[in-house]
Amino acid sequence: MDINIVLHEPEIPQNTGTIGRTCMAVGASLHLIEPLGFQLTEKKLKRAGMDYWEKLDVTRYANFNDFKEKTGEKRIWMATTKAGRAYSDVSYEEGDYIMFGREGGGIPEKILHEYDEHCIRIPMKEGTRSLNLANSVAIVLYEALRQMGFPGLR
Repeated sequence: MDINIVLHEPEIPQNTGTIGRTCMAVGASLHLIEPLGFQLTEKKLKRAGMDYWEKLDVTRYANFNDFKEKTGEKRIWMATTKAGRAYSDVSYEEGDYIMFGREGGGIPEKILHEYDEHCIRIPMKEGTRSLNLANSVAIVLYEALRQMGFPGLR
């Protein structure tokens, strides 16, 4: 199965650890765009990721331009509270990338404008700023997997 989760400048190690654990459990790759708000050796990251972190396919990038250079012309979905379209209203495919922004500020506006046609959101009650990053990743990732028939999962 070839689906990719991208975290743009994540800040909280427990979220990244939990996301890594989720990615490993479904066979998704995790891509981390620096700077990170923590070290990958932090105990909080390891505790949240349990012993799964060593089995995870994870790639780091110096910045968003480095990510774009190394991944090429792949389709990238941008998860943002500012999107007009719900995450469940698009069709995911093998090889897609789904990007999430940092906990404190999301994906930068400059990047969102570049990918305006690929912005998605998780519907929430009016007045809610956002969901926890790890929860958001799980929601969207499992919808993508459901659409693809849960390839390779039992």
